[in-house]
Amino acid sequence: MKQIVNRLLQVIAKHNNSEQVQEYFLSLLADIDRLGTVLDSLAEGIFVCDSEHNLIIANKFSERLLPLSGWEDDNNKVWKLIDDKEIAAFVKTALLSGDRVDDREFETEVKGTRRLLSIGIFPLVKDFRVTGSLLHVDDITEKRKKEARMRQIESLASLTTLAAGVAHEIKNPLGSISIHIQLLQKAFAKNEELYYISHPEDRPDPNFSTGEKGPVSYFAMFHRYIDVINEEIDRLNHIVVDFLFAVRPMTLNLRESNFNAFLKEMAEFTAYELSDAQVDMELKLDEHLPLLDFDEQLMKQALLNLIQNAVAAMDGGGKLTLKTEKKDNEAILSVIDTGVGIPEKTLTKIFEPYFTTKETGSGLGLTLVFKIIREHRGDISVDSKEGKGTCFTITLPLSQRERRLLPSGEDGERFAIQEAK
Repeated sequence: MKQIVNRLLQVIAKHNNSEQVQEYFLSLLADIDRLGTVLDSLAEGIFVCDSEHNLIIANKFSERLLPLSGWEDDNNKVWKLIDDKEIAAFVKTALLSGDRVDDREFETEVKGTRRLLSIGIFPLVKDFRVTGSLLHVDDITEKRKKEARMRQIESLASLTTLAAGVAHEIKNPLGSISIHIQLLQKAFAKNEELYYISHPEDRPDPNFSTGEKGPVSYFAMFHRYIDVINEEIDRLNHIVVDFLFAVRPMTLNLRESNFNAFLKEMAEFTAYELSDAQVDMELKLDEHLPLLDFDEQLMKQALLNLIQNAVAAMDGGGKLTLKTEKKDNEAILSVIDTGVGIPEKTLTKIFEPYFTTKETGSGLGLTLVFKIIREHRGDISVDSKEGKGTCFTITLPLSQRERRLLPSGEDGERFAIQEAK
């Protein structure tokens, strides 16, 4: 349209038409520019098609979200220009059917990054007649992540109201059961010894195992059953302790420390476990990473949980990478493995209490990690592809000393300074 107006201006100038007409077209051209500026300033994608579904307008943000190929001035069906085949097929079906689609979500790859897009298709109506269509594209990746984080926070909050009841209704009875099992074992041991005193010939030889019969077989059976009960009591007690830790307010012992040095110590601490699992660890540490305020014990617990999960995901060996970098006023730690990955349908649930894919897991490990990072005023997210691996990204604020900013010069730029110790 802008090109057409420019050509009209050239024709008017050649035929010496009045300046008033030229001013009118210049005003029209300014309105078109203003409309284009508005569309290009939107943080949402806008595609406009004519009544034949040919693309006639696309703002800049739309082409970032849905790259186009082969777009010319006319006779370009919009679905033929969209590179993503699934989205192109959806657009074609919706436009040809004339249906209005409010919000349909698609996962696609934008510049090498997986993004979640919401696409709406609406008819353009003038004088009770459909004159074209409008495609609205919105990137809702961060929105969905925030919603998932809010659900996680709400889940933790709801658990807090149950903490007192769990402590009294489960933990105390477990302690009582454990004590009485020990008393039962002592009483049985005395009766077993009395039997062997009166029947010394039945006492089993510790150096030679035989298939016992009679009372001796029942003694062995009793010990096996008691051992199972004790294991289950320990497992339940461990779950209760984790649960109480997950809901109880944490007291952080924050110290300004070198986070890279802490990660090197963690690498040495887990070296034997990783070697035994045939997992190679690589450290990619930003040498310019400033000091951080963190609780070493709690951060160690969180990181150990992530490392153990990564090792479990790399059955048969693999590579584990710990990477740090500074971005703005934050430090970023990435824990990257080459394991089996996490199914897409469970990605938004992994930080929720009691959600686990392990047969013996309590489902509280990653909940504790989430809580520890949040208590440090940080954030944690996960990105994973099945068969390729998983990356947990932890964002932590820089220490107060490192985050002191001063204005620099008239251009309003700001730079960080580190106080002298």
